[in-house]
Amino acid sequence: MENKYPQKPGLDFILKQAFFYWNKTLVFQLMFSIMYFGIMMTVFFFCDAKYGILDGYLETAKYAKEGVQVYTAELQKLLVTENFQNFSLWIMGTNIFLYPLNLGFYQIYRKMDLGEKIELGDLFVGYNGLNFFRYIGYYIFWYFIFAYSIQTIILGVIWVSITMFVAPMMFFMNKSILESLSLNFKALRMYFLEILVCIMVAVFFKYIGFALLFIGGLFTFPFWNAMIYSLYKVIFSEKN
Repeated sequence: MENKYPQKPGLDFILKQAFFYWNKTLVFQLMFSIMYFGIMMTVFFFCDAKYGILDGYLETAKYAKEGVQVYTAELQKLLVTENFQNFSLWIMGTNIFLYPLNLGFYQIYRKMDLGEKIELGDLFVGYNGLNFFRYIGYYIFWYFIFAYSIQTIILGVIWVSITMFVAPMMFFMNKSILESLSLNFKALRMYFLEILVCIMVAVFFKYIGFALLFIGGLFTFPFWNAMIYSLYKVIFSEKN
């Protein structure tokens, strides 16, 4: 497939397009969030019942009145326990397993562009066939680097910027991770300002629903996918 970079679109066009995709698929946004948080909360409470993490946090919180240093020391003791490590592995594994749900939105948005009927099954297209393991493998790779880089904030934003098109390129173009990273980096050099602004808008809007009205977050949480697709669509072209 051939990739090229067309004339730069306006930032306002990219943002309007992202909100258009999101607004036209609110039912699917809600379904995504219900499934995502439903599974995450089920695993969370199951693991808490097994490992007693919440009780551990409540016990540790009692040391807060003794000062930051004492509280931090007690918290570190909790974080290195076997129970907490097992709990973290369960939560991380669940998060990784749920990642392919995001790819379903790329299928949905592409169907919208083609005027095709959207179905609930489109949301699960990331779980079809052997490609499921490709997406999971990529997300494990992405997740571990992000977990360390986000501690510095700036490095986390850089990592997100140079990887945000990898998944759609793997999905639409069947590119490898390395090929996708290379093309993503080229796009970032040419569209740095547009990508940076879109990341800030997407992150803000993604969580604003929880801040203003908790249930609203169920609609805004998956918005990130609409922004990625909008950027991907105007930056890359796919030709056989």
